[in-house]
Amino acid sequence: MGEFKDAQSQPHYQGHRARLRQRFKVGGAEAMPDYELLEMILFRAIARADTKPLAKELLAKFGSFSNVIHAPEARLKEVKGVGDAVVSELKLIKACALRLLQSELEEKPILNSWSAMVSYVCAAMAHEPREQFRIIFLDKRHHILLDEVQAEGTIDHTPVYTREVVKRALEVGASAIILAHNHPSGDPTPSRADVKMTKEIMDALDKINILVHDHIIVGRDGHVSLKELQLI
Repeated sequence: MGEFKDAQSQPHYQGHRARLRQRFKVGGAEAMPDYELLEMILFRAIARADTKPLAKELLAKFGSFSNVIHAPEARLKEVKGVGDAVVSELKLIKACALRLLQSELEEKPILNSWSAMVSYVCAAMAHEPREQFRIIFLDKRHHILLDEVQAEGTIDHTPVYTREVVKRALEVGASAIILAHNHPSGDPTPSRADVKMTKEIMDALDKINILVHDHIIVGRDGHVSLKELQLI
């Protein structure tokens, strides 16, 4: 009789969590909608409550699973029930995803994994609220030496100094580089200033035999390559 009472008094979310874990084990992520994956991420942050309402509220506010993971801490905390523990779990997922993409890039020459490089740059920068200017430094075999955010600016401008790019490329010992920056507006269309700055960097590096492979501009609406657009 005591065992029956314990089972009856068990919070409903405990059984729900067990069922979700089993579904994930059997069918993987493909068998689950976004809100259920988000529920499972929240399990560790919220030990004694039903996480489904919060998962659905987060998706309703931010529009997609990706937007939730990339949302700034202050915006996340606007949602009732989101505290430091929830923010930490969401940011951990983002960090792990980026680390996996980085690992793929480090295993082979970047020119043989161009799509993976673009995916990584988009994941790292598309949702940033301010402009960032990133440089991926490559060795003679086109393996990554260093991936570095060199400058961060405002919502529509990042100061980039050609001499600093040249100086850093020499410090790192790079044979080639890939440039990238984001447009927080969402539209990755390059500006005249973007093209002019890229050409100035290319001209300066050409004098010391360092190649600029491309300049990728990232926005939430997609990405563009200045080389593919024949702008450089």
